[in-house]
Amino acid sequence: MAESLRIITTGLIGQYPLGGVAWDYIQYVLGFRRLGHDVYYFEDTGQSPYVPKLGGLSKDSEYTVSYLADLMEHFGLTDRWAYHFPYPTPQWFGLSDHKRREIVESADLVVNISGTLARPEEYRSAKRMAFIDSDPVFTQVKLARGHRDLQDWIDVHDICFSFGETLPGNAPATDYTWHPTRQPIVLDEWPRATGGREVLTTVMNWTSYKSLEHEGQTFGQKDMEFVKFLDLPGRVSPVELEIAVNEGKTKRAPRELLAHKGWHVVNPDDVCGDFKSYRAYLSNSKAEWSVAKNGYVVGRCGWFSCRSACYLAAGRPVVVQSTGFESVLPSDLGILAFTDIDSATRCIESLFRDYPRHSDAAVDIAKEYFDSDRVLQRIIDTAGAAPTEH
Repeated sequence: MAESLRIITTGLIGQYPLGGVAWDYIQYVLGFRRLGHDVYYFEDTGQSPYVPKLGGLSKDSEYTVSYLADLMEHFGLTDRWAYHFPYPTPQWFGLSDHKRREIVESADLVVNISGTLARPEEYRSAKRMAFIDSDPVFTQVKLARGHRDLQDWIDVHDICFSFGETLPGNAPATDYTWHPTRQPIVLDEWPRATGGREVLTTVMNWTSYKSLEHEGQTFGQKDMEFVKFLDLPGRVSPVELEIAVNEGKTKRAPRELLAHKGWHVVNPDDVCGDFKSYRAYLSNSKAEWSVAKNGYVVGRCGWFSCRSACYLAAGRPVVVQSTGFESVLPSDLGILAFTDIDSATRCIESLFRDYPRHSDAAVDIAKEYFDSDRVLQRIIDTAGAAPTEH
């Protein structure tokens, strides 16, 4: 085994204490630990956290700190996390101040996932800093539009990775080299499921933020794509399609219209609100059916969902909208890519014609393309991280 690195990973686990968000970031920590590294989770967003029971942001740290402490204890990371609560009185939780400073000053690699560090320059004592762009196209559009603050912020890092594996695609070109990466899946946490419901599901935001425009092209959210498939339930009946969808941040999800069109609409807080119920919800599904953000679709960036990768690991095939990922991932068995309502219909029909083969292929794809050992070792190697004495 190679020498151990001291690694800091970042994220939004406390900021958005929701089931899928926890898995997006905790698998980096667990994956680096599996590789034998000295890994820590730091959350330092500079933002007040969202509290589900309030339905909004909170200026009280109690709920967030308790949530983080319980989750970290579950995964055996009790002494491996630090959380900075910003307002009204800034305060750190988790690691002691002395230990936290020691970790920052001696880190071999900081992996800034989703750009969640409010002030990355405060971590610049690390030998290497990597930025992981988990929202491709939108990042590149902002840079092309001259967002100087974003450029200065990215420039603090030594290397940039992106879930946009085929950038630039149709996204604006930038002055940065975007090394392709994808979500690491800790396969032991997603054992192959058996049984379950005869339902195709997904978990989604109707909208996450406002659309962006650049040179006459709009780069929008999932709502812009989903409306193209409103009539899909009638096309594939008696197959049941279910979406766990929130209200939307900039536009409200049209729940009544969706139900009228035959979609089974559920509240994600009810069915997959924490990391355990989220894993159960995905694992108990027949498969996933989902659209992508309009920006990913028109940008042809090769983005593939973290959530879809979890379905695959659990042996649940995915029927998902094309973003150009077909050039880097299989798309005929296990993953079925569609572009319009006709091809979506054909994909679902194919899924049910030979479900066992699709399920087997889903597991094989997860092992070959998303295994955390492979994904994270590639990040370490590409970033040029090397160990120092601790």
